[in-house]
Amino acid sequence: MPIYTFSCRSCEAIFEEQMSISEYGNNKVRCPSCDSKKIDREYILDAATISNSVRKSDSELKTIGDLANRNRDKLSDDQKDALHQKHNAYKEVVPDKPLPKGMSRIKKQPKIKWPSRNRGK
Repeated sequence: MPIYTFSCRSCEAIFEEQMSISEYGNNKVRCPSCDSKKIDREYILDAATISNSVRKSDSELKTIGDLANRNRDKLSDDQKDALHQKHNAYKEVVPDKPLPKGMSRIKKQPKIKWPSRNRGK
């Protein structure tokens, strides 16, 4: 279920509520501090945390991609950079270990650009 951010006009408290879209439309939200119904939706705060505004529980995850996206959203930028470097470090390493006599390293072939076919003409 989505998590919405609200602010109270009476006591100026900012709070989050987890509710379905149908519950959101019923205007049943009250301030937890002063129990006032004079509240405003804080769209800017939700937009700042757009990746965290909709969180899926374990039972709502349908694919491995949903799980990967949820875990990715939990990572900081520094953690994402470290993970990227870890997984791409092997591409930049030149093997310095000598090969046995009579062997050579296979050179990487250039990519083949396949011509596009004009179909239907």
